[in-house]
Parts: sequence; structure tokens; C-alpha cells
Amino acid sequence: MMEHMGKKVTVFGSFVVDLMGRTPHLPAAGETVKGTVFKMGPGGKGFNQGMAAHKAGADVTMVTKLGRDAFADIALNTMNELHMDTGRVLFSETTETGCALIMVDENSSQNEIVVILGACNTITDQEVDSLEDLVGQSEYLLTQLETNVSSVERIVDIAYRKGVKVILNTAPPVQPVSDELLGKIDLITPNEVEAEILTGIKVDSEEAAHKAADWFFSKGVKNVLITLGQRGVYINTGEKKGIIPAYKVEAVDTTGAGDAFNGGLLAALAEGKDLWEAADFANALAALSVQKIGTMPSMPVREEIDAFMAGNR
Repeated sequence: MMEHMGKKVTVFGSFVVDLMGRTPHLPAAGETVKGTVFKMGPGGKGFNQGMAAHKAGADVTMVTKLGRDAFADIALNTMNELHMDTGRVLFSETTETGCALIMVDENSSQNEIVVILGACNTITDQEVDSLEDLVGQSEYLLTQLETNVSSVERIVDIAYRKGVKVILNTAPPVQPVSDELLGKIDLITPNEVEAEILTGIKVDSEEAAHKAADWFFSKGVKNVLITLGQRGVYINTGEKKGIIPAYKVEAVDTTGAGDAFNGGLLAALAEGKDLWEAADFANALAALSVQKIGTMPSMPVREEIDAFMAGNR
């Protein structure tokens, strides 16, 4: 393992087991399609982002909640293999570990996903409060909207009170985000779709991205980063704004690209890179991840990221 270079960070979020089938086309309602490949592995936006950051060299403590079942072992085994601390993982005695049913069209790379969040949707106030010391020792807290929203609001509040910078990745965009929550966010990282759902502004141009950023600023968010897929990343810090282009690569499987990006962003920021450098690093990590099948296995290690960036200057 390479030496960690950044300050301590906490990732708080979901874990689900990804059950992925690849198929020549996605089934219509009532249709049975013969698939070609099945893979089962660790997933969930929170867990993906935590693993991506860790593999990129960050000093990450992962917090998620599991059931007492075979699927929980997939999370714990993955963390053990990567030499990550499992001491802050929470457990439900009554609710099963989450899972995601993923169908991927191997011709178009389009996917359809059903997520059953299970235990990570049952994080209690008491459990969040038990993390206060951990959050307090962190430079950054990264979280998403894939655990119960009460847990997100509570952990963000703890971080905010302790002066810890909060990165909110607004995925998936199914939960409403309160103005009170937005007011505590240092950096928000929606994609175009999420930005439109939150702001009501269709982000189809740089001008529209400025407007969406202004909407976030009006709610108290300090910095705005909107991922634009192949067009790159829009950043607005209030002082400086613009688009950082994506790396041009041949995508094989885009599942988890957003998570790869957010994990990379966290790792780079924790090392003291500015938001522009961090986004470039995160772009490289995401570009590497989409060139391999699967989510966790496709997350690159630090040496790969550095080599890729050096070769694409």
C-alpha cells in the first residue's frame, strides 16, 4: 500500500451489493431476456466513493450500515482486503443489507437499476451521534442522499458545528434537500440531471450552469461543482468559474463513474489540492474507471491515476 498523503476524511453513506447482469438488450415489460454475464460485488454510492478515495490514496474512514447476513460479508471482506478500518461500520439486527439489481445493455452501455437500500436506510440519530469524535478529527465529510435523509442531515450538522468541510454529492436525486441542509455545505457535486431537479434550471450550457450555481449560492452553498458527463466538469467558487474538460476515453461501463469522480475529488482535496486541480484528478480517476467492467474493481489505484495523468498532459 502506498503512504497516505492527505488529512483524515470520513465517508458516510450507503452500501449495497451490486447484482449485475449484462444482456444484448434491456427487457421490455414482461419480457425475459437471456443475459451473458453475471457479476456480484460491493456497491452503493457511499461505499463506492469511500473505496475510490481509499484506493486513490486518501486516509478514509468508511461509515455505512449493514444487516447480519451474507451480503454484509461482501462489505467487510472488501474493506479487509483493502486494509480499511471496519470499526465504524454500523449493524442492524432486523433489516437486511441493501442490494441493487443492475441490468446493462452490452451494446449501448445503457443500464436500468433497482436499489433496495435495506439497513443503510435505517441509520438512527443515536448511531450518528456516536460518530461525533470521528467527524471532529476529519478534514472533510463526504456524504450522499442514498441513506435515510435524517441521518444525512444529522451528520452534516455535526460536521458543520465542528468546522469540518462538508461535500454533498446529491445522488440519487430522489430525496428532497432542505435549505437548512444546503446552508451547511462547503461543496455540492450534482450531475446535470440532479442540478436541474434541485434548481429547476436545465443545465445545457455554461450560462445555465452559472444560473444553477447562483441558485445554490443563494441557499448558502459555498462552492458548486456540476459534472457534465463527456463535456467535463463545471466549477464555480464564487470568485472563479469555468469548465474543466473530461479526458477522452472509450467507455466500456459507466456504472459508478460519478462515484469514482467524487472519491477522487475527496482524495485530492484532502491532500490540499485546490478545487480545480482536484477536479482534474477526479476526472482522470473517472476516465480510468469507465474503461473497465464493474464498479469497485474498476476503481484505479494511485499509481494508475498518476501515470494516466502524466500520459495525457
